[in-house]
Amino acid sequence: MVSFNEFSTIPSLLRNVVENIHKPEETFLIHKENTEWEEISFGTTLQRADAVAAFFLGKGIVKGDRMGLMIENSPEYVYYDQGIQQIGAINVSIYPTLSEQEVEYIINDSGIKAILVGNPFLFKKILKIADNCKHLHYIIPAFAEYTKTPVPPDLRAEIISFEHILTSKKDISPEERIQITTIRLSLRPSDLSSLIYTSGTTGTPKGVMLSHGNFVENVKVCLQQIPVIDETETFLSFLPLSHVFERTATYHVCCAQGCKIAYAQSLELLAKNMAEIRPTVMSCVPRLLERIHDKAIKSGTAEGGLKAKIFLWALKTGQDYRRKKEAGKTPGILLSAEKAIAEKLVFSKIKEKTGGRLKFMISGGAALPKNVGEFFGNLGIKILEGFGLTETSPVMAVTEYDRQVYGTVGRIIPGIEVGIQDVETKEMISIQTHDTFDPDFECAEGEIIVRGHCVMQGYFNKPAETAEAIDKNNWFHTGDIGRFYKGNLQITDRLKNMIVNAFGKNVYPSPVENIYLKSLKIEQLFLIGDKREYLTAIVIPNRENLQEAFKLPDSFFAAPDLFIENQEIKDWIGQDIRKYSGELAKFERIKNFKVKRNPFSMDEGEITPTMKPKRKVIEKKYAADIDEMYKESVESE
Repeated sequence: MVSFNEFSTIPSLLRNVVENIHKPEETFLIHKENTEWEEISFGTTLQRADAVAAFFLGKGIVKGDRMGLMIENSPEYVYYDQGIQQIGAINVSIYPTLSEQEVEYIINDSGIKAILVGNPFLFKKILKIADNCKHLHYIIPAFAEYTKTPVPPDLRAEIISFEHILTSKKDISPEERIQITTIRLSLRPSDLSSLIYTSGTTGTPKGVMLSHGNFVENVKVCLQQIPVIDETETFLSFLPLSHVFERTATYHVCCAQGCKIAYAQSLELLAKNMAEIRPTVMSCVPRLLERIHDKAIKSGTAEGGLKAKIFLWALKTGQDYRRKKEAGKTPGILLSAEKAIAEKLVFSKIKEKTGGRLKFMISGGAALPKNVGEFFGNLGIKILEGFGLTETSPVMAVTEYDRQVYGTVGRIIPGIEVGIQDVETKEMISIQTHDTFDPDFECAEGEIIVRGHCVMQGYFNKPAETAEAIDKNNWFHTGDIGRFYKGNLQITDRLKNMIVNAFGKNVYPSPVENIYLKSLKIEQLFLIGDKREYLTAIVIPNRENLQEAFKLPDSFFAAPDLFIENQEIKDWIGQDIRKYSGELAKFERIKNFKVKRNPFSMDEGEITPTMKPKRKVIEKKYAADIDEMYKESVESE
């Protein structure tokens, strides 16, 4: 394990790897160039980062300047980020999926001076808004065909290809090297490293100010809590680096430990890339794990007969074996033999699809349904859950490798305090730290608050919003509801998502939605019922299973009607709604629902880039349809 005492900034992590862990010629980054995977060494990465640094110093960029990135995960992201960070400039990564208006707002709010752009579509988007961004001086396309895109004749910003930057400064002068090194060594943990704009489910995006110390300390303590990550790992990166989770859990961890990073080509090619790269660790979101779970269950049971019986027997065997191990008991000879058979007949075939080398996956961004976590545990694939926000850089808690409590997000990381505060009275229910951990401790639920090294410096140019989020005692109020269960943090829901029905009953949507999402027929479910007498829902069916069940053509999903009115389809989904309602209290059960033809869309502003539904937007947009559900229910009584 690397000692971090002397390494307190993002650039110092990667320099330490080359000085103390790997030779410069060893592989760091892996990406697909045309049809072949290309390996890029640590030395080459640092040489290209130096080229970026020297070029921008020559353009007058100084410490504290904001520099934009709107590019997919790639080696170019790393060269640019490492280059600007070592001269004290600030990374402002923008989600490629944001609208022109949102991108323009972020560029202007942060005062971005240069922006790296990843593809022709994004290049066109920037060109349309560039003249509305008074601080934007340089647009830097990171693809060869940028010259084919028409450029406005009166464009104020200068266009410079990223390839030109790398080649023109391939061999930097001794004076430039001294200048870069001097600035890099002068950086302090308190210096700003990045502005990450929140997804804005409740209003205008805010720039979260995260320091070098925020990031480095977060990586340090996470590696203490998960000490099995070493320099031999290969991570497969596919979650966006514009989000703090992938930035820390993959990119920064690999910079600290000297792990390899392979970049997936796309979400559609992820399964193929997993088989090719054979990663040992991956960061992921719950929805991906749910899809793997659903496909495995469907594949294992679809044919019925002996194959389905063997599959279900194997899962039961894996469950019995897992529970014995988790209880601290040694599985008997018979159970161990059965587990070996289950591994050979069933589990190994599922693991092969991930490349066959996975040590574990790190799940974040949302709560993982308990049954999905247990499913992977039964297979012998560890899923470590983490919890945090952009404002907490991001990790506050993460599952320990050898202590799994499904349905929780793990133990509090070292060096911070996490409190549970009563929502109504504001009284503190409990304060826990890494050192006070008790595997038998439980408490009532309330708002999760935190203070310590992970908390942001504040919102950029928004002192009032910062003061609202961080109280006078330095507690950051997360807006999430949770409790401690078996010593681990357990998330209930977002405070702002809470539904209070007409009878005053509180319903947190996520746990209820997760019960219904056990159905293989349902892809998404959005719960409704605030100030209403009962709950209803907008349901998005699993397209693949729906098409298969009703022999539907692709054109069915291109129909103009937003909702499916076919009664047979509604009855088909209704079967599972009724089935899973039995697991809920009466006031938590769905009484009526509408079947939406297609998923909620980021382009329509219905979900955030991290796939969280924008509750107010959805409720307003579908208000008439929601009212119709309640009218139908009343008329049917």
